[in-house]
Amino acid sequence: MKIGLLSDTHGYLDPAVFRHFESCDELWHAGDIGEGILDRLQAFRPVRAVFGNIDSRMLQTSLPEDLFFTCEGVEVWMTHIGGVPPGYNPRVKKILKARTPPALFICGHSHILRVKRDPGFNNMLYLNPGAAGNHGFHAMKTLVRFTIDAGQIGNMEVIELGKRGVLTPAE
Repeated sequence: MKIGLLSDTHGYLDPAVFRHFESCDELWHAGDIGEGILDRLQAFRPVRAVFGNIDSRMLQTSLPEDLFFTCEGVEVWMTHIGGVPPGYNPRVKKILKARTPPALFICGHSHILRVKRDPGFNNMLYLNPGAAGNHGFHAMKTLVRFTIDAGQIGNMEVIELGKRGVLTPAE
């Protein structure tokens, strides 16, 4: 399964997303989606998503805050506001301590791209794709693409879409 991961679009979807995610089987969005983005992504590929703190009441009622699922034998938890290992936010830390940690924990919110292992929680892979939109303090718009196959996460690729605030012409 090839996954395209993005977060923090804040209502702006760079046209290059479609080119970079052309080979993906699913798209995962870690919140702060913004208006009109989810429909465009769903028309392109199957989407798993959580709502973020800037999302409308409509998105907050139609999407979960936490999404727990298994993909190709990998347990995944996706939420928007997670913190950073080992300094997870209190809500996330409580959930991590109350259950077996997933193999893959995905969050957004910080606009800072991070991929790292957390030895404190069964060497769980922490993944924040940064921000793909133009709103925020990040310098570079980023996406992540990876594969999950027979319980293994691999082929991790960071994709830079260009500087924040620079609009990409439609392709």
